[in-house]
Amino acid sequence: MMTYSKLSKKPNLFRAFTGLRIEEFDRLYKTIESKYEEYENERLDRPDRKRAFGQGRKFKLELLNRLIMLLVYYRLYITHSLTGFLFDLDQSNVHINIWHLEPLVKNCLPLPKRVHKKIKRIGDINELLKYFPAMKAFLDATEQEIPRPKNKRRRKSYYSGVKGCLL
Repeated sequence: MMTYSKLSKKPNLFRAFTGLRIEEFDRLYKTIESKYEEYENERLDRPDRKRAFGQGRKFKLELLNRLIMLLVYYRLYITHSLTGFLFDLDQSNVHINIWHLEPLVKNCLPLPKRVHKKIKRIGDINELLKYFPAMKAFLDATEQEIPRPKNKRRRKSYYSGVKGCLL
């Protein structure tokens, strides 16, 4: 089972799995931990609630490991089944854990401001940095189709090796 104590012993794996260094994760966890009790009270306080506070099923993982699970899930882009296997949970429990913790994490993480729909295209690097000040790198790895020449000899030079590409 993957836990914070196991993962924190290997900083390179910790960064590869979560996208954060251990120090960054610890700061994020302290922020989330300080807001967690208030968030849970607000989440559980509703008029149609049938049980009193403190009743009902408890989470199997503590908050620290649930936060690790959420970050690993989003960083590695894996299924709920694999996440459940890694953290010794059922697939439905993974979904519930992520569903309950996600709004709190979104409020605690510094996210870039949303680019408004009025702006069609960002013109230069300075304009890009205005909207995404914490950006370190930008990578576009999409393949784009090119028009093939009609001439057979020139068309062969553009051949990529992929036959029957349906774009």
